[in-house]
Amino acid sequence: MRDIAGEKALVQRDKEMIPTRLLLAMVALVAIIFSFVVYAAVTDRPLEAGPPDLAIVKEREISIVADMSGAARVMTPEGALIADLSADEGGFVSGIGRVLHRERGKVGKEASAPIRLIQYSDGRLAIRDDHTTWRAELRGFGQDNEATFYRILNAN
Repeated sequence: MRDIAGEKALVQRDKEMIPTRLLLAMVALVAIIFSFVVYAAVTDRPLEAGPPDLAIVKEREISIVADMSGAARVMTPEGALIADLSADEGGFVSGIGRVLHRERGKVGKEASAPIRLIQYSDGRLAIRDDHTTWRAELRGFGQDNEATFYRILNAN
């Protein structure tokens, strides 16, 4: 014997799970976003969502020697020590050093080449690597991590 009431309940439940119009709207949204991405890639459209490049107040070239333990050494391009950070202090700085090592490895550049630590007129701190396209706005990584780079920027 067929359970007609049970079959009707299953059909009704299936209709309520995802409305057809909602599913079509989601597919259309994905298609529109995909077309924007393809257009930007084909036309080499520049990135526009980055922070503004304001006047540079202070700039310093530094080299970071990172250790997997989290310890890091920050030096001038000439090799003078700016900061010797233990694993407890230098985790973020060491992470930046490892990212630079990986990014430079992708383009065949020397990992120990200096990067630019920049303070803009609005107080933002940023790291720029002139050897790759890599950059980091340090404000997004928390006050403590940004403060570490402020100390490095202002160290004698």
